Amino acid sequence: RLQARVERMEQFQKEKEELDKGCRECKRKLAECQKKMKELEVTDPESGKGELEKLQAEAQQLKNEEKSWENKLEELKKKEKNMPWNVDTLSKDGFSKSVFNVKPEEKEETEEQKEKKHKTFVERYEKQIKHFGMLRRWDDSQKYLSDNPHLVCEETANYLVIWCIDLEVEEKHALMEQVAHQTIVMQFILELAKSLKVDPRACFRQFFTKIKTADQQYMEGFNDELEAFKERVRGRAKVRIEKAMKEYEEEERQKRLGPGGLDPVEVYESLPPELQKCFDVKDVQMLQDTISKMDPTEAKYHMQRCIDSGLWVPNAKTGEGAEKGGGEGVYEEIKKENGDEEKGNA
Repeated sequence: RLQARVERMEQFQKEKEELDKGCRECKRKLAECQKKMKELEVTDPESGKGELEKLQAEAQQLKNEEKSWENKLEELKKKEKNMPWNVDTLSKDGFSKSVFNVKPEEKEETEEQKEKKHKTFVERYEKQIKHFGMLRRWDDSQKYLSDNPHLVCEETANYLVIWCIDLEVEEKHALMEQVAHQTIVMQFILELAKSLKVDPRACFRQFFTKIKTADQQYMEGFNDELEAFKERVRGRAKVRIEKAMKEYEEEERQKRLGPGGLDPVEVYESLPPELQKCFDVKDVQMLQDTISKMDPTEAKYHMQRCIDSGLWVPNAKTGEGAEKGGGEGVYEEIKKENGDEEKGNA
């Protein structure tokens, strides 16, 4: 009977460890998914919409799995309570883990509240956040957070993420990698707090204790997440640069638009090569000769586009070659060739 009881206890313990492991792994994946969602919401809410919806669906599935694991653990705990007492159960260590400062359930904040909270926090502590972002050694980071525990929060992590992208856009790659390291430090602390269900300020020392023991698996996980984060930062920076370039090009295009709302660059590029050459050398006579050889309808179409774009000014009084002025005669010639007897200016 003793042997049977020992085997039952071993099987029970094994089952409990497997459930604990499965639950922890599910929580880890959920935290990682939520972190990626938060990064997208902060850095790229528009173009990352499709990816965000995908992550939201994944997060919901993981929440369902997490609930399933927790239900199984709860059932196992009830089963454990109903087990008869014996020397094995009585000698079990009931205080293998200490948990303190358990966070109460908080109401979900609105996006407006989160934005206002973030803005207020950054205005007050930006200098301190940047100082933390420039640290490298574990001991220095731990001491600085011990002296400034208010920095251990989501607002600091969000600021560091945005700062990393800004640095990459500015091509300060080495500095970006430095700040990225501290960003992952803060995110690991926040994830640890979530798994323990405690205030982050109460568990950041546990993170540094664990990371400084050089546990290979934990260190590899940290480095893998750091490299993945840096890649995401480079991707976000590339998207931001491309967007800025498109906006700049559109602004320049708007500045170039002629009286008819056409872009002179686009109009020039659409002209036949022989007309382009006339504008290149700014030769009015060459333009007149070229126009006279063209089909009248086609010639009128191209010259009207030149006028609408400002590439050609038909009623200018002083000639500056084919690009500006001196074009009234050419324009009138086109009108005549098309049977148009009206003499007004374009």
